[in-house]
Amino acid sequence: MTALGFLSPGPSAADDYPRIEQLLGSDIRLDLVRTDRPAEGVEQLRLAGVEAVVWVCADEGVAPDPDTARNRLRDLATTAGTPASSTPFAFVRAAREIDATTVAVSASGTPQETARFAEFLRAGGLEVVGDTGAGPAGAAGGGETADGGETADGGETAEGDEEAGGDEEAALLALARAADDPRARAVLLPDPDLSTAAHLPALEAALGKPVLTASQVAVWEALRLTDRRVHAPELGALFTREPIVQV
Repeated sequence: MTALGFLSPGPSAADDYPRIEQLLGSDIRLDLVRTDRPAEGVEQLRLAGVEAVVWVCADEGVAPDPDTARNRLRDLATTAGTPASSTPFAFVRAAREIDATTVAVSASGTPQETARFAEFLRAGGLEVVGDTGAGPAGAAGGGETADGGETADGGETAEGDEEAGGDEEAALLALARAADDPRARAVLLPDPDLSTAAHLPALEAALGKPVLTASQVAVWEALRLTDRRVHAPELGALFTREPIVQV
């Protein structure tokens, strides 16, 4: 069993992780801890026996530059006693993995947050040819809580769930198209609160290119840190390639 840990300051599409865990196979466990302080949340993951930790953050506002971010991840790794990374670094490595050195970025945060993330990508050697912020906040939110509780409206019928899923996918597609550029080899959706795992194949088919999202790259990065290779086409082009970039 390979146990992977994830730290998040917010909801971080909590329903994505059980779905991804199911798609990866029975020998991989994903543990998500919500916390504003990585050093505190990591203790819970350490006790759970995880083999790698990924800090899931919306942008690199928690660290002003890649060098500072790396230093903080070293501290996190020391506390966890395992390799550690974060989603900004995961996006850079995942884009390289699929040979997408030119990307477009679409986020539901502010233009300033999106611009900071784009600058982080550029510092990592990627070309950003399209970026937009202030998209539909929580475009793909909703669903159940992390403990399986019902939504605020008390849940929906199966027909309602199907309709909600269609609305969720349409919102994600609109968000991705808002920043897409013909030159981009991939579209990045960095908002960790977007539930995307159920829609990756449809998004990639509609755009005609890979789509990278926060929960998807966080899990891929954790697997990379543990030298695991998993073929899972349901999770998009990123999970259909055998080589894993070592950075």
